[in-house]
Formats: sequence, structure tokens, C-alpha cells
Amino acid sequence: MAEAVDVAVIGGGIAGISLAYFLSPHRSVTVLERETALGYHSSGRSAAEFAFRFHSAIVGRLAKVSYPFLTNPPAGFTETELLKRRGNLLIADAEKAERLAQVFAEEGAAGPGLERLTVDQAIERAPILNPAYVVDAFYDPDCWDIEAENLLQGCAKGARGNEATIVNKAEVLAARREVDVWILETTAGEVRAKTVVNAAGAWADRTATLFGLKPLGIVPYRRTAITVDLPAGIDVGALPEICEIDEVFYMKPEAGRLLVSPADATESEPCDAQPEELDIAYAAWYLEQATTVAVSHVAHRWAGLRTFASDRVPVVGYSGEKEGFFWLAGQGGFGIQTAPAMGRLAADLVLGNTLAADFGEQGLTAAMFAPGRFE
Repeated sequence: MAEAVDVAVIGGGIAGISLAYFLSPHRSVTVLERETALGYHSSGRSAAEFAFRFHSAIVGRLAKVSYPFLTNPPAGFTETELLKRRGNLLIADAEKAERLAQVFAEEGAAGPGLERLTVDQAIERAPILNPAYVVDAFYDPDCWDIEAENLLQGCAKGARGNEATIVNKAEVLAARREVDVWILETTAGEVRAKTVVNAAGAWADRTATLFGLKPLGIVPYRRTAITVDLPAGIDVGALPEICEIDEVFYMKPEAGRLLVSPADATESEPCDAQPEELDIAYAAWYLEQATTVAVSHVAHRWAGLRTFASDRVPVVGYSGEKEGFFWLAGQGGFGIQTAPAMGRLAADLVLGNTLAADFGEQGLTAAMFAPGRFE
């Protein structure tokens, strides 16, 4: 492969692919993915949930910008509904009953829709709950499952339809700037691009150093999940997501089984993350504490890396250090649910456009995401 394009995107996760989707109608684009498949790392290991609440204010605003696209994608984008309502059941044990009441009051004041439940009502919604554990609960209807693979592949299909090139097994080995062009040496050949986008996920800082830039402190954290079978007679697909009030753990239906995560956040080197036995044990222990399910067998186990900047806000924008180098990193585990917003936002900033009105309506500005905020 020897190619000259306007923009080379490093990373074929949802960040890079959604950018390619929104940018490719306006510029020639090549996406370089080091693995054999798109979304191999964090994007393919997401819990695939969408919610407006219970994360940072900026993520919530990005979710609101993303919602219209996810509920009404362009014709031909996907044959599958991207959002399927799940609902979120927030629970607390005796030690955290006051904490749950506080969160309910705060979130209820921020917007309508939450429903306070008795223990019996909570168990009616989720019959697996342990009445000896659950002391208080409330329900948030505004929580959906995302068809993450359909979203990723819809963006990839759309980008290719706009003549973008997506290359797997294309790891960037070296880079140099000649006049106004970046020359990238990759395992799939040479690529020349006026602009390079660093959408390398957990490898974002390492990728920056390859281009002669200072790392911004984008740190990966490992998160673990397991799936287990539920006893006969339990309709797992009818269960809501179940989340401990401070997200010490959460669980939700996943492909006919129950997914459980101990919501771990262990700092990690960039890698093909693998679950640790201790975190698997914690996931099983939380499930057995909060529910009546006895874990005799773990059907599947995995881990992924969630990357954060130091202020927990994504980094999107041109670097002030090197001409033609653009950051798109630090999505912090929310890359899937914010992809339509982040892809549009990044495309506008690459093109030098003013952000669309819906970003301003949510109080979002380019300066909030700019890499220059760390200088």
C-alpha cells in the first residue's frame, strides 16, 4: 500500500471509525488499524449501554447530542434498531440507603422520569434480587442497550461508501513531517497525509511520542466482566440493568446470559487486556451478595481498557506542538454511546468548521476538549 490522502486516522475503534464516517464526505480518509479486525480492543468489549445520567456532565451532554442519530440513523445505515430500551435499576444495601436517597433527590431535581421503588417493587422488576441485601431502590427508564457492532459497522460501511479506505494489520512504525505532509511507515506500506488523527485509544500517548509530541497523560484502566447463566424460569432478557448506587458493581442481560462487572478501574499499560482472577472472583461475589443466583460456572470472562485524560474529559483537537496532528482520545469508556456526537465534533474541528448548533444547545464548546488545556 502506498497512498496519499488528506487525513490518516490511526485507530479503527469506534472513535476513529465514527470520525471517518462524518469526515469522508468532505476529505479523502484512510483509517489505519493495527489489529486484524475493527473494534478489537475497547470498542469490542464495551458493556454497550446508553444513558443520560450517572456519568460526568459532559458525557451526559454528548449522549444527548448522540441520541437523535442513534434513534433515527440515516437510511441504509443499519437494518437493526441501534437503541433498545433496557431501564436501569439502582439499588442500595443498608449502609448506602441514605446515599441512594441523596442521589435520587439530586438526579430527580435535574430531570423528571425517575421512579422510587419499594423493595417488593424492585424485586418485581428484577426477581433475582436478594431481599436480604436490597434496602432501597429506584428506577431510571432512560437506559438503553446499544447495538455496538451495528453502530461500528454502519460507520465503516458509510465511510467506505464515501471512498474512505480502512486498512487492518496496519500498525504505524515511524512517522516524519516533510513540508506540509506526514509520511507514515506502516506494516501495510507507506501512507502520506496532510493531517494525522490520533484515535489510538490506550495507545494514544505512545502514538503521540512516535510523532515527536509530548504525551498528554492519557491513561488506560482495566475493567472486567463475566457472563453467567441464570436458573431456569428466569427471563434474563426481561431484566433491567442493575447497578449498585455508587457503581461498585453492575449487571445486565447479555446474549441470553447475565453480564456482571465489578466496575474495576486498575491502571494498565496499553495491551490486549485480560481479566485477573481476583476481579473475576469479585464479580461473582457481588452477584451472589446482591441476588439469589449461585455462581457455579462462569460462561465467559474478559477485560477491556478505558482511557482517561487527567480531567476525565475527552481530548479532541489539533495539537499546538506539531502541524497537522489531531488528538481524538480519552473517551473513558463512553466512546460507544457518544460516538455520533464525538465523530461529528471531531470532523468539524478537523475541517475548521464552527460546531453545529446542537452542541451549543448542550453548552459544549471546542475549548472544553482542546489538547491545549493541558499546557
